[in-house]
Amino acid sequence: MPTTDHTAPPPAPPVRGLHHFAWRCRDSEETRRFYEDLLGLPLAHVIKSDHVPSTGEYCPYVHIFFQMRDGSYIAFFDLGDDIAALPSPNTPAWVNHIALRVDSVDDLLAAKARLESAGVEVLGVTDHHIIESIYFFDPNGIRVELTTPTVPQAEMEAHARRARADLDAWTVRKAELRTARGTADV
Repeated sequence: MPTTDHTAPPPAPPVRGLHHFAWRCRDSEETRRFYEDLLGLPLAHVIKSDHVPSTGEYCPYVHIFFQMRDGSYIAFFDLGDDIAALPSPNTPAWVNHIALRVDSVDDLLAAKARLESAGVEVLGVTDHHIIESIYFFDPNGIRVELTTPTVPQAEMEAHARRARADLDAWTVRKAELRTARGTADV
């Protein structure tokens, strides 16, 4: 007869911050030009291998890392086949993205001008009431947001205090939407 262990799991280790977020890229040099030459993120590390370290699977690749000022990275895998990651057909293009913080609205506007002068289509400036943002796609079809806070830290802390109540209200609303769509059991 199996027994169930009802002891509490050990506390979660504190997550210090983002080390890197990685995607597949079509071409590592094209990606480098975009992130290093256009956005100003220095190429900081390159890993080349013929085998996946975690599985031993044969798959020649290069893994490139671009460093942000806070010490975290944006990273990409080039698998040597000139294929970009495919977007999910059930997710709108605006949903999956990475948002990178700049210091000011002036920096945001300067980045927008620089991107547009390089032929990149930029959406925004969009006012989200607590941040302002611009949006664009990198050469791999990944949506990138540049954003800057526009409210004092005290206002952000007030939002944090009511975040759980806001999420609970959304959970109720989502159930209502699913019922109205006839997808309550999905």
